[in-house]
Amino acid sequence: MPHSLLSLFFPEGLLDYFDIIDFKEVSTGQDIYARGLTIYLEEKKIVPDEYQNHSIKSSGFMPAREIEDYPIRDMLVKLSIRRRRWDVVIDGKSKKVSRDWNLVITGTRMSAEYSAFLKEISRFQYDQH
Repeated sequence: MPHSLLSLFFPEGLLDYFDIIDFKEVSTGQDIYARGLTIYLEEKKIVPDEYQNHSIKSSGFMPAREIEDYPIRDMLVKLSIRRRRWDVVIDGKSKKVSRDWNLVITGTRMSAEYSAFLKEISRFQYDQH
């Protein structure tokens, strides 16, 4: 399915930062929305702008976070999102970081829906323990 058609089903700009890796349809056991759809997304391996001038490497993903989205075709929809984390060396010290979605919100023209989506995923932070 072309990227442009898929983008109609997601918050504007989502597919700029995330790849769809899978989906699963399930029975919900509810009367109104008897089916559910979970769409699995992973953050693309794009180095965050604020770390472009540092030594950085991908360090896998944080645990998935599920966000409820608008129903599609009488199915409840959840987006299961895996955000990428990075190992970055700053001032000779290594630390784990993730994309700062507040910077993305500030530096991009976007819809209110996409801004709300980014705020929701940014509430989920990597536990460094």
